[in-house]
Amino acid sequence: MARFIIHAERIGSAEIKKFIYDNQTSELLTEDGTAVEVQVPKLHIYKKDAPAVFAVSSDAPGKKGQIKTLKIALGLSCNYECSYCSQRFVPRADETNAHDLEPFLESLEQWLMPRIKNPDGEGLRIEFWGGEPFVYWKTLKPLAERLRTRLPKVTFNVITNGSLLDLEKNAWLDEMGFGVGISHDGPGQHVRGPDPLQDPEKAAAIKDLFLRLRPKGRVSFNAMVNRDNQSRAAIVKFFSELTGDPQLQMGEGAFVDPYDEGGLASSLKPDELVAFRLNAFREVRNGSAAGMNIVKQKVSDFIESIANRRPARLVGQKCGMDRTDNIAVDLKGNVLTCQNVSAVSVAPNGEAHKIGHVSDYENIQLKTSTHWSKREECPKCPVLQLCKGSCMFLEGNLWDAGCDNSFSDNIPFFAAAIEFITGYVPVYIEGPHRRDRWDIFGLRKENVPTPKPARRVIPIKVAA
Repeated sequence: MARFIIHAERIGSAEIKKFIYDNQTSELLTEDGTAVEVQVPKLHIYKKDAPAVFAVSSDAPGKKGQIKTLKIALGLSCNYECSYCSQRFVPRADETNAHDLEPFLESLEQWLMPRIKNPDGEGLRIEFWGGEPFVYWKTLKPLAERLRTRLPKVTFNVITNGSLLDLEKNAWLDEMGFGVGISHDGPGQHVRGPDPLQDPEKAAAIKDLFLRLRPKGRVSFNAMVNRDNQSRAAIVKFFSELTGDPQLQMGEGAFVDPYDEGGLASSLKPDELVAFRLNAFREVRNGSAAGMNIVKQKVSDFIESIANRRPARLVGQKCGMDRTDNIAVDLKGNVLTCQNVSAVSVAPNGEAHKIGHVSDYENIQLKTSTHWSKREECPKCPVLQLCKGSCMFLEGNLWDAGCDNSFSDNIPFFAAAIEFITGYVPVYIEGPHRRDRWDIFGLRKENVPTPKPARRVIPIKVAA
């Protein structure tokens, strides 16, 4: 059990109240121990005897079972080289190509079809990943078409930087029923990498796709927050002006995970954390960041977790790739930790990112992940139910930076949810987590003990 004493202020007054929050039961109590009433529908009931999420680690490998999401890794090649790309320094396996299609498609009858709920693909989501997926156009096109024929009701999704789109591809994506996420950081794109919106031909293709798919709710701009692109409000403004849609809803929107040196450079420095939290909370509270889906999703999910007292033992990892029903494979049938790695890459804990092969499905073993319950920091953190363990395979200084990013990214959502429930904004949280995180927004001066004067050292004389 990890309990936190929340000091919260009512905006516009000097009134302060204390609340008690338990991150393992997601209970919110008044100072005298009375449960705080939460006026939202109770959408889920978490049973006391519900089985816990399996805590995956190298000592307790994860398995794969029935499949709801299949991520197909076409390869890591990309026509851009973005500064904080999670795949930038990942060792490349042998490239897959159109010659791999037939063996891969034939193998589906042995490992995929027996593990999906409906033979027509209803309820199954297939994501096509690069690198940049459209670098693999000659493979992607026939692969998706064959899969659509075999699984007519499957959901398709692809993430692209948009630079290789054209009218032909756009029409095909529309006809095939794809959902498309266009990766672009808005006002911070120049930091990330090349900007296709600065090229008239590429910009026209991106706009055409947006206009085609927007009425069907199948397209989004996906932006990431980083040290040089900290304002969600500025990102929302950029895309609202670009599309002419003030009600535009955007995908992604979280702070980047530092997978390598590029990600570290895009992470917040220690003296920047508090300022970021304060500005992020202001933007959530005043509604200027509401165009990012992550704001509503995070705040609503946390409010619901309190309303329904979600046990922490039911909380899996942020990305969901520790789940038995999420699987990433390449066209050679190699099963991977996730779509951002390759069959020849190794995780920071020394385990191979190739966790098995579809031909030996029962012996797939996910050893590269470390569930949050196996970390020192996570069980003692107030934003556990929001952060959900950050990236499941980072270690060392990359994990440390990712933890800092994730705490500072999630504490504004935590504060917004608590204010929604109680009318009071958390400003200070006492608890077992790191002391430098207690003063959330830097609004209270910590009582720093006066250092004791150095003791005078008297040299000992040594007899001659």
